[in-house]
Amino acid sequence: MASEATYDPVHNVGRTLIDAAAQMTRAVDRRAQTVGITGAQWVVLIRIGGGIGSTASELCRTLGYDSGAMTRMLDRLVKLGLVQRVPSLADGRVTTVALTPAGEALYPRLKPIAIDVLNAHLRGFEPEEIEQLMGLLERIIANGQAGSDGVSCDTGPAFGGATRSRAGGEQ
Repeated sequence: MASEATYDPVHNVGRTLIDAAAQMTRAVDRRAQTVGITGAQWVVLIRIGGGIGSTASELCRTLGYDSGAMTRMLDRLVKLGLVQRVPSLADGRVTTVALTPAGEALYPRLKPIAIDVLNAHLRGFEPEEIEQLMGLLERIIANGQAGSDGVSCDTGPAFGGATRSRAGGEQ
């Protein structure tokens, strides 16, 4: 565990996770441009298309965007004709987001970006090592969720990371 005496701003898990994520984000951004979108748009589209988020609030919470940045992102994707906002049948106060037919047509071109970026960054890892890494990261996430005390999606990442509204490139 880190303490005031042992914390090293250069060599710590938080900085390393952020640096790894930033490197993968840059790789996704480069690849996403080949299909006509930004990396930040790719992240939102892959989550909507994969059923990982169906409301702006869910996307905001899981991606670390503030609510204003997520609204602007979804506005851009709506304007591009890739996403639509649909009133929820279960709760009229909630608006869900879904891929449009154009978004559905683009979606199969998004998965290979994830596969290529993951394979490049996990080169030399054994399948067992990848599963172990996933388990460790999931524990980190669970620990963070347990200690969040209802933190809103307006809070940016810790350890010197920028908020997605700035770092995500979608202002």
